[in-house]
Order: sequence, then C-alpha cells, then structure tokens
Amino acid sequence: MRTLLRRTGTAAAATAAAVVLASGCSLPDAADAEPETTTFPFDGDVLDVESDGTPTDLVAADRADVEVTRWIDTRGDPDVTSAWSLEDGTLRLDNSCRGVCIYDDRFRVEVPEGVRVLRDGEPTDLKGE
Repeated sequence: MRTLLRRTGTAAAATAAAVVLASGCSLPDAADAEPETTTFPFDGDVLDVESDGTPTDLVAADRADVEVTRWIDTRGDPDVTSAWSLEDGTLRLDNSCRGVCIYDDRFRVEVPEGVRVLRDGEPTDLKGE
C-alpha cells in the first residue's frame, strides 16, 4: 500500500491510516481494482519507463505497440489523478493526489520483443510471461 503525502506531514498520514483502520475499512489493495488498459504506438529501439516508484512489471511480448495496464484501489474519497503518456521514447506513468491519499497501485507494461527497456534511465531486466 502506498500512502502519498503532499503538503501534509507524516502525522497526518498516520492519522488518516488510523481512521481507515478504526472505521473497519480494509486497506486498499491494487489486486482488488478493475484494470484499465491503453496502448501506444511505438517504433523505437529503446523505451524508458518512468513510474515514480509505483510497482511496475515490464514484460516482453509479441506485439508492435506498447500496452499499459494499471490498477488503482483507493479508500475514502481521495483526489487521485492518473496520467500516462508516451513521447520521444519515454513512457510516463503517474498517479498523484492532493492532500492525504490512501491507495495502492501498480502497472504492467508490455513492450515489443527486442526493445531495450530502461527504468528511470537505468537498464533493467524484463520479466517473462
């Protein structure tokens, strides 16, 4: 589970988490979320994936484009904003919020076989199916 803080302190996050637990609500789990998927055309040799620390599986697949699936599970009424884009060989995956947000998220990125993949500019290994 990720608790994202912006313009608040650690005490506020602890308080929010305590409220969620005390109210009998379970913690968010991305495995419970409905997946959202999109594809991006891609004809490059190198793909740099920037996911801002969100768990992201990178998988080689028999395809010509890049497919991204995301799962986001939230508790309460957080103001979570999601964005994904692919420009100039950089795939940007971002989930962010204002205030205290309690949510769990993850991404899966399928890339064409033979494409060299970077994670935040550093070489990385792809997972197989």
